[in-house]
Amino acid sequence: MADQDDKIAHDGAGHRARLRQKLADSSGEALHDHELIEYLLALAIPRRDTKPLAKALLREFGGIGGLMTADWTAIARVPGMGDTSVAAIKIVQATALRMLRNDVATRPVLASWQALLDYLRADMAYLSVERVRVLHLNSRNMLIRDDHMGDGSIDQAAIYVREVIKRAMDLGSAALILVHNHPSGDPSPSRQDIDITRQIVEAGKRLGIAVHDHIIMAASGHTSLRAQGLL
Repeated sequence: MADQDDKIAHDGAGHRARLRQKLADSSGEALHDHELIEYLLALAIPRRDTKPLAKALLREFGGIGGLMTADWTAIARVPGMGDTSVAAIKIVQATALRMLRNDVATRPVLASWQALLDYLRADMAYLSVERVRVLHLNSRNMLIRDDHMGDGSIDQAAIYVREVIKRAMDLGSAALILVHNHPSGDPSPSRQDIDITRQIVEAGKRLGIAVHDHIIMAASGHTSLRAQGLL
């Protein structure tokens, strides 16, 4: 029995060594999604074969984006996942978001638009509920506050003109960027999305607060209402 156990341990060590070498040689580009998650989980639970668990997680959440943005409780419900392995996934997500957010926070937003889109996609595109946030900018278009206004059901979240404008006045915002996601995966704006955006634009004009855009994020991409000529 000891020899059998040693053989299993040796085979697992050899497989992980091959994954590690692929990571070293290609900075991860040569690794499949399940191999990235497999190796990450192996660091948290080194005595287990983590390939089946990695594949189960990706199936459950529809891919690596959905897995990284899933909440702690949902990931923990997958058989085989404990606090340590969930923490490994969430710390990777937190680190990636911190890096992306720093790119947005240190430069004028309008001059680093792609960095903003990258951050919003990583944070919101794969969420299973609709989330509304408002980015507040100063007169130099620097981000002064990223306000999470609330979460809704799978297909809607409330956003109120009065709340948005009052918050902008409290913060001394010169401009706003509205953002929300569509869990359906389709970033096309609804009639309600367009109407509420125009109401906020009109309310902001009266107080000298510009609305630069309303961005809708989804797994399949994003839509800018300004680019669509809908503001």
